[in-house]
Amino acid sequence: MTHALTFLGLESSCDDTAAAVVRVSDTGREVLASVVSGQTELHAPFGGVVPEIAARAHAEKLDLCVEEALAKAGLALSDLDGIAVTAGPGLIGGVMSGVMCAKGLAAGSGLPLIGVNHLAGHALTPRLTDGLDYPYLMLLVSGGHCQFLIASGPENFTRLGGTIDDAPGEAFDKVAKLLALPQPGGPSVEAEARKGDPRAIALPRPLLDRPGCDMSFSGLKTAVLRARDQIIAEHGGLPKARRADLCAAFQASVSDVLAEKSRRALREYLTQAPAHPALAVAGGVAANKAIRGALETVCAEMSVAFLAPPLALCTDNAAMIAYAGIERYQGGGRDGMDLVARPRWPLDQNARALLGSGKKGAKG
Repeated sequence: MTHALTFLGLESSCDDTAAAVVRVSDTGREVLASVVSGQTELHAPFGGVVPEIAARAHAEKLDLCVEEALAKAGLALSDLDGIAVTAGPGLIGGVMSGVMCAKGLAAGSGLPLIGVNHLAGHALTPRLTDGLDYPYLMLLVSGGHCQFLIASGPENFTRLGGTIDDAPGEAFDKVAKLLALPQPGGPSVEAEARKGDPRAIALPRPLLDRPGCDMSFSGLKTAVLRARDQIIAEHGGLPKARRADLCAAFQASVSDVLAEKSRRALREYLTQAPAHPALAVAGGVAANKAIRGALETVCAEMSVAFLAPPLALCTDNAAMIAYAGIERYQGGGRDGMDLVARPRWPLDQNARALLGSGKKGAKG
């Protein structure tokens, strides 16, 4: 590369409105600015993300986030080389808000427009933060997705397995709601789990008795519900100590499943004899210390490097979108004003649909 590339990235696939500026040059990769505007307070009264509220908030905040990101980077639109935007998958109203904003900016500035798969943003984050060489094994583990991918290029992914129902982050949120803990559920359940005994309540480890790398967390959530109801029946309520035990047991079950499935995925990945074998993890659930520790242990046992981005780049952000846009641009990827927002967009187009499919396409 002889010319540094500086991209603006936009992200609005769920309940975080984000803009960032990233530069890639011969000397490295740099996040010049990253702005994230969350919507937790807007959705808190409803116990989860309300798509219509999220879409309106994105429309109100996107231009402000762009202005702030450019100001922090000390740049104007004319200093950029391109604009990257999440074009899916995600809540369609939010994705549309981002795509339309990016189209307006591209039309007004004459800059190239690059549509990015949100999952590719997460999957390529280890290359932004650590310059990780292809191919590497990627575990995307978040509120909406959980899958093992071999990343061989910016648009070349092979899925080894994934969740056939709820993603772990979704299960954490639902368990938190069952136990009257605040949203988002991941941090709340993790905090409670520190006070509890993971062995005090027996919970299942779904699909460990079956071969392969697919996962299931819906039944685990139901098991927590039944255990909660039994405790309430025995005690006339849910004592705080027992609630902590439930959280600890649930978190331990998720950790055990992800650890064992990671072993299986690593064995399959290592058959490719990669020069620098590595397991990278991204997504909001990657911030969970117990889960991260379990994955680190597996990697140490199998002599594989373990990489997890900083917390700010594990959750939804626009820096990963800007970087993924740069890699796509370097490979010749371009989009026009006909770029469409996609609620569903699997990274591995050849893999079977894990969650079925419909008029909008395969669910990733």
